[in-house]
Amino acid sequence: MPQDDRVTVPPPEARPARQRQVGLSLLAVFLAGQITMLVVSVVVLLSNGPGDAASLEDGRLLALLVVPTSLGALVAALGTGWLGAGPRAGRVWRELGVRWNAKDLAIGLALGLGGLALTLPAAAVWSAWVGEDEASSAVGDAFAGRELAPAAAVVAFLAVWLIAPVAEEVLFRGVLWRALEHLGCNRWVVFAATSLVFSIAHLELLRTPLLLVLSIPIGLARLLTGNLLASIVAHQLNNLLPAIALLLATTGSLP
Repeated sequence: MPQDDRVTVPPPEARPARQRQVGLSLLAVFLAGQITMLVVSVVVLLSNGPGDAASLEDGRLLALLVVPTSLGALVAALGTGWLGAGPRAGRVWRELGVRWNAKDLAIGLALGLGGLALTLPAAAVWSAWVGEDEASSAVGDAFAGRELAPAAAVVAFLAVWLIAPVAEEVLFRGVLWRALEHLGCNRWVVFAATSLVFSIAHLELLRTPLLLVLSIPIGLARLLTGNLLASIVAHQLNNLLPAIALLLATTGSLP
């Protein structure tokens, strides 16, 4: 007999329980991604032997910049396929809210540009309040005073500008966002919760309020379009200026 390929649709009364199950599964996936980032970061640091992040060799420092977030996002995407949407890649991307839509990307770009008008003054005010040294990012501190080979400087630039935003958005406004939606949270609650977790998860206590401000236009891109790619574009635009500053500093073009 031929197999029946039809998808069995659960009855309406079973759907809320199924949604909660998926939401809890995605929360577990998000935590797995975060733990992966932490463990890999510790492994890279310990591989350097005695000392701290400032003493890392350039190669290990670049690995610390790229590998933990990338692996965390990969674990999150694979976990979404395993516990959430199913193993097919198309289902995973749909679950995470990825759609190739020019209008959504334009909205992300516009919010990213508008966000610069908010975040640049906010960063200046915060720096003046807490002091320039205290307001600097962990990445800026790690690369301070370093002059890298051109290829290494380009890798650092691309990591800050392109790679980190993709990985962080998959984790926070992809997996975590969808988990809270499946749990029945209001979309503004989802926006607020993911923004808060995003700012705290950087583990930069003094910069947490500033990171919360920085996350507003990025989260709005996801909220208004329902498209993860829009928030990725907004995030990448937000990171472009710091990435350029890092490139100039590590190639000796800035004092």
